[in-house]
Amino acid sequence: MKRHRRFIPRDSTPIDRRSSIVNQQSTQVPATTGPHDLAEEFLDRTTPLSRIRNVLHRYPAVSPAIVLVLSVIVFGLLNERFLNPANLSLITQQVAVVGTLAIAQTLIILTAGIDLSVGAVMVLSSMVTAQFTVQAGVSPVVGLILGLAVALAAGALNGFLVTKFRLPPFIVTLGTLNIFVALTLLYTSGATIRGADMPDLLTWTGTTFNIAGVNFTTGVLMMLVLYIVIAFILQKTAWGRHVYAVGDDKEAARLAGISVNRVLMSVYLAAGSILAIGAWIQIGRSNAASPNAGVDLNLDSITAVVIGG
Repeated sequence: MKRHRRFIPRDSTPIDRRSSIVNQQSTQVPATTGPHDLAEEFLDRTTPLSRIRNVLHRYPAVSPAIVLVLSVIVFGLLNERFLNPANLSLITQQVAVVGTLAIAQTLIILTAGIDLSVGAVMVLSSMVTAQFTVQAGVSPVVGLILGLAVALAAGALNGFLVTKFRLPPFIVTLGTLNIFVALTLLYTSGATIRGADMPDLLTWTGTTFNIAGVNFTTGVLMMLVLYIVIAFILQKTAWGRHVYAVGDDKEAARLAGISVNRVLMSVYLAAGSILAIGAWIQIGRSNAASPNAGVDLNLDSITAVVIGG
C-alpha cells in the first residue's frame, strides 16, 4: 500500500508567531504623508513674492486697482492740486460717459467680440431723444423711450449680423459704425440742440450733489449703480455664467446645451440698453445733444475695459 507523505510548508513558523512578526514589521513601516501635510509643506516652501503673484492671478481686478491707487498717490505728490475736490469732481464727471460705454463694451468683449459702434449708437440715441422732445414736442419720458428703442434696434442689428451670418463682430460693428454716424447726420442735419431748450428731465443726469466736498453728478451715480447691477448679474445669475461660457468656447457651450445665438443676441440687446442710458448721461454731462459728441468714444471704451481687466 502506497504511503502519502504529509506536506509540511517551508515556513513552519506557528501562525500566532507569524502574525506577531507581521505586526512588528508593519509598525516599522514609516507612515505616508497625507494631503494635508503635503499642502502645509508646499505652503512653507512658497515665498511672499509667489504668494502675492498667486493672489494677483486669482483676483485679476486687484492689479489695476493697485495701479490706480499708486497713480493717484504719485500725481498727488507731483501736483498738490490733483487731489483738490474741484479736480476730483471734474474727473468723475468726465469718466461718467466713457465708464457707461465701457460696461456695454465689457459684455461684448466677454463673448469674445468687440463693438466699434458703441459711441455712434449712443449719439444716435441721444439725438433721437432730443429731437423728438424738442422738435416734435413729445414728453421727455416718451423721448427717452424712443431713444432706448433706437439703441435696442442698433444692438439687435449687430446681434443679428453676428449670429445669423456668423460675421466677425469687428467687421460688423465697423460697418454699422459708419451707418449709424451717417443716419445721425442725415436725421439731425448736423444741428446741435441746446440744453436750455430741453426739458429738465433730459438734463437731470447733469445735476450735481456734494459728498465730502466733492461734487458728483446724477450721471456718475447712475454709472456706479450700473456697474454694481451688471457685476451682480454676471457673477450670480445663470445668464452671466452663460455669457462667460460662450466667450470661453462657443462649441463647448453649445454642446453643454447653451443656446449660443440667443446668448449673443441678448448680450447685444443688453449693450444697446446700456448705451441708451449712456446717451442720457451724455446729454446731462454736456448740457446739449450734439451729433458729433462721443462718436469716437469706442476706442476709449475698449481701452477702459482692457486696462480695467
